[in-house]
Amino acid sequence: MNRMTTATATPRDGTERLSAAQAVAARCRAVTDARWFAVGVLVLVLANAVVLGVETYAGVVHHWHDELKTAERGFLAVFTVEILLRAGAHADRPRDFLRDPWNLFDLAVVLCAFLPVVRENATVLRLLRLARVLRAARFLPQLRVVLVAVARSVPGTVSFLLVGALLLYVYAMVGWVFFADGDPEHYGSLGRAVLTLFLLMTLDGLGDAVRAGLEISRWSIVYYASYVLLASFVLVNVLIGVVLTSLDEARDMERGQSGPVRPPAAEDGGEDGHAQRVRDRIAKARAALDELEESLGHRPVPPRGETGETGETGERVPSGSARV
Repeated sequence: MNRMTTATATPRDGTERLSAAQAVAARCRAVTDARWFAVGVLVLVLANAVVLGVETYAGVVHHWHDELKTAERGFLAVFTVEILLRAGAHADRPRDFLRDPWNLFDLAVVLCAFLPVVRENATVLRLLRLARVLRAARFLPQLRVVLVAVARSVPGTVSFLLVGALLLYVYAMVGWVFFADGDPEHYGSLGRAVLTLFLLMTLDGLGDAVRAGLEISRWSIVYYASYVLLASFVLVNVLIGVVLTSLDEARDMERGQSGPVRPPAAEDGGEDGHAQRVRDRIAKARAALDELEESLGHRPVPPRGETGETGETGERVPSGSARV
């Protein structure tokens, strides 16, 4: 009997812990999903940005030093409470909290502010406070889409930079070979040639460069025309295409993640919703098993040989007899 009680205690304790976590998550989620909460945090983020801008004026800092320090401590306290509420909203599923990159970013910004190394370094602390401004993207969907698009375009942008660097190097070497003697100011070395071509990529000073090249050789028009065609039109359009593709992907991701976070029991689909439904069924099965074991523990066990089956008329039929 003691073994049965010990065996049933573990599932019951697990169910109670799960229920407590769900209760905490429901209360915290009721706060974090509220519109006033998002608006309030956004206002504080913008106020933090304003305070950072005000601190760039020496006279204001001299007269309002204590007030600005108090405001910074207040911002840190409020943002700490915010991240605790967001973590509490995922008390029943902590992995989901860590899967969200915005939660990780907010957590890193808040935790770093408490590190002694950061607090003693004014420059690092100021940069960390500046990073809070980026948290405004969490509450502005369009800005969030743009930031996600920029992040997703990084691999394509790296490829673009490699191709652009190769193009600059080739044309810089060709320009040094043909124009170094006639135009040493712009093509006297490889570095000067690269700088000149980089500025020409924006079509800035193209007319002056072409006129100077024509004084050296008429074939310079082919050099500049081919470079402008490849660098200013082909490569730039490729970069725009990469960014637009990433922007479409970011919009699709935003549509898939739009809407407030609902309680796990109310989720209709997805891997997390299915896992939560399975956990709920397991909890119900454990509770039913506990009740069954308790009822079996108080029920007298009949002697061997007296067990039988009940017939259709309600009479007891011996176990060895056949049913008609």
